[in-house]
Amino acid sequence: MQMQCYYQAEYEQAFQQLKSRLAELKVQLNGQAVEKINARFLRLNPEMALVIDSDGLSLAANGMKMQPDWRAEIPRLKRASLKSEMIARACQLGEKPSLIDATAGLGHDSLLMAYLGAEVRLVERHPILFVLLEYTKAQAEQDPFLKSFMSRIQLIYADSNSYLQQLVQHGEQVDVVYLDPMFPQRDQNQQAVKKQAQVKKQMQLLHLLLPEDGEMDLGDQLLHLASQIAKRVIVKRPRHAVYLADQSPDHQWLGDACRFDAYFPKG
Repeated sequence: MQMQCYYQAEYEQAFQQLKSRLAELKVQLNGQAVEKINARFLRLNPEMALVIDSDGLSLAANGMKMQPDWRAEIPRLKRASLKSEMIARACQLGEKPSLIDATAGLGHDSLLMAYLGAEVRLVERHPILFVLLEYTKAQAEQDPFLKSFMSRIQLIYADSNSYLQQLVQHGEQVDVVYLDPMFPQRDQNQQAVKKQAQVKKQMQLLHLLLPEDGEMDLGDQLLHLASQIAKRVIVKRPRHAVYLADQSPDHQWLGDACRFDAYFPKG
């Protein structure tokens, strides 16, 4: 795999570190130093690339750029409580569970769950998204507010399917497996699909980076595997989406836009 990176000249060292890290993940990073990365530059260079500038490390395409900005989540975290957050009730975060987020994405849900007490393993298989998560976690470890619970977040570079299969084989058990499949649109009614098309730029760029390429992204197989290692499996879905793997949940928490389906594996 190859990836282009544009970086402002003063960030040469950061580029070299990123190049070395991605080489470990079997990605060849081609770099180009530029004088200034601004909106005009991004419009003139619309192909997907990594960008290193004063905002740090970002993914850019089609004139947009994004990063998993955990510091931007601080206001939400400060408002959050075990009682106010539906995800906290669904995952029983008050019990400080061991939790695997098998569909890490930008890590925002895991950030909230770790803040509320969970010990979280984020599993991500795409090398570009993984280094973005590594970068944002390193930044969070320097933040006065976020650093106090970063030790509860562990990033794991792996395919979730393979990772959960390994845990099954080793007989490992966890309290919760959390699933938030990135591509639920395929199974929604047309109105929901149309509404989903108006996604934020973060999701637009993620969809470009992670094209829909099979059952992995829909999470059907993950539900089966998660049920073998977890006391409870929690699946986040758009409110009107069909059940994951066509499997009716044992319990639900309903919100305005989304819901949490809970599965309690027998025994």
